[in-house]
Amino acid sequence: MSIPLAYIIVVLIWSTTPLAIKWSGEGAGFLFGVTARMIIGVTLVLTLIRIMGLTLPWHRRARKIYLISGLGIYTAMLSVYWAAQFIPSGWISVLFGLTPITTGIMARLWLNERGLTRPRLFSLMIALAGLIVIFLQGAELGVNTLYGVGGVLVSVLSHSLSSVWIKRDGLQMHGLLVTGGGLLVSVPLFLLTWFFSGEVIPDQVSARALSSIIYLGVVGTGIGFALYYFILRHVEATKVAMLTMITPVMALLIGLLLNGEQIKPQVWLGTGLIMLGLTGFQLGERIVSKLKNSGPRSVNREPAV
Repeated sequence: MSIPLAYIIVVLIWSTTPLAIKWSGEGAGFLFGVTARMIIGVTLVLTLIRIMGLTLPWHRRARKIYLISGLGIYTAMLSVYWAAQFIPSGWISVLFGLTPITTGIMARLWLNERGLTRPRLFSLMIALAGLIVIFLQGAELGVNTLYGVGGVLVSVLSHSLSSVWIKRDGLQMHGLLVTGGGLLVSVPLFLLTWFFSGEVIPDQVSARALSSIIYLGVVGTGIGFALYYFILRHVEATKVAMLTMITPVMALLIGLLLNGEQIKPQVWLGTGLIMLGLTGFQLGERIVSKLKNSGPRSVNREPAV
């Protein structure tokens, strides 16, 4: 599969995932939703690995990748599912738009990728201003909304840390293998969390919740994670994180159209500032460089006739 096509598919998946996460916890609870999703996901991924004739390696470096991936999946997914109880689905994608910044900082520290130049620092301030606007809106809506925002930010940090750590190791593995190994680590953790939380299997699950769980398990986990790690293997971590520059606005509109979520002007303002900051963070240096190189040039004119 080509990398551009993988990008398009991941953007579509990530745009619809926040609303599916919110729907999957309706009635049954968020722990049931995320655990069921991961069980479906690991079953699908291991089946695909077998059909494609791949083999999960179990040498030391591979086990390390599985552990990093699994802990990242567990922490990020548990945090965002918990947070989805308190905030609109579109907010989840907006806050995940900060991933390129957190990934960029970590990539600079661990991978020696591009540093925090003046344009990037300025862009970072703009994005943080957008985050503050959303925080202030959350404060107006109550402490539970702030819990939701905080939970998504924990998920963002976990996701970035896991991605950069895997990239740092440099082990070239098929995306399905990384996903399968990571799920083999994370699924037992979700089951243990389910057991110790005292949750029980719900007597009834609504059709919308069930279809959302299946969608997330098959598409969001099985296909989405595999394509994400496929992209991560071929390009630098900060470019992978640019996926989140497209999805926030799409997710907000999907939440508005399909779930009737109200989007106040402050949220649009915060979203716009975060997107502007992300654009500057990724492209600011190129823009400044082009402006410097496009200064006035002397032009030789032919004499007038």
